Amino acid sequence: MTEQLTLGIDLHEDTTFSNYYIGENAQLVTALQEIARGRGEQFIYLWGREGVGKTHLLQACCHVADKLKLSPVYLPFKNIADLSPDVLDGLESLHLVCIDDVDLMGGRPAWEEAFFHFYNRMREENKRLIVAGSVPPQELGLALKDLVSRLAWGMTFQAQELSDEEKLQAIMLRAKARGLPVPMNVAKFLLNRWHRDMNSLFEALSTLDHASLVAKRRLTIPFVKEALGV
Repeated sequence: MTEQLTLGIDLHEDTTFSNYYIGENAQLVTALQEIARGRGEQFIYLWGREGVGKTHLLQACCHVADKLKLSPVYLPFKNIADLSPDVLDGLESLHLVCIDDVDLMGGRPAWEEAFFHFYNRMREENKRLIVAGSVPPQELGLALKDLVSRLAWGMTFQAQELSDEEKLQAIMLRAKARGLPVPMNVAKFLLNRWHRDMNSLFEALSTLDHASLVAKRRLTIPFVKEALGV
């Protein structure tokens, strides 16, 4: 992915649709898979609270597009203070652009103006755009009202948080993808005693996977307590 390498942004290997636990997000996932393949909607706005899997979904779309040789780019605004709005220039030459953390653009007039023109160029070139934020477009705190209306033009989805039972299944699914045996009592312990958002739970799995390999020990509750410092 030449453009991604230019921007210095890498995709995680495990952020795929195959290890995303869908829960109540079936319609959202179907729409994203279509847009990643260059079909269906031209623009999707995705929002939801921290930890519901927005970044995972955006990167999963890039994985799909890349396999189909449709040039994608994943661009998070997490470090927007260190970026220039010029980073948006020319992205309309790509088939799929996925913008994360768009809510961090609020209160930055130069960014709002640049994004407005970038959005229009994407429409003119008939390219696909997925934008993710923590709130709906109307609540982003953008001063440029024309940009708010642009962001609300396409399909808007709220990523639904998983129930406790679904979180357990998501933990087991991710562990299986890693080849990491996780007993159900250990998964329940993590859910009850660790941070409950999926990002933190998956990071804990990664830590436990490494610790288990180094110590050559299977996952038990005492070992998990030791490895995570619980």
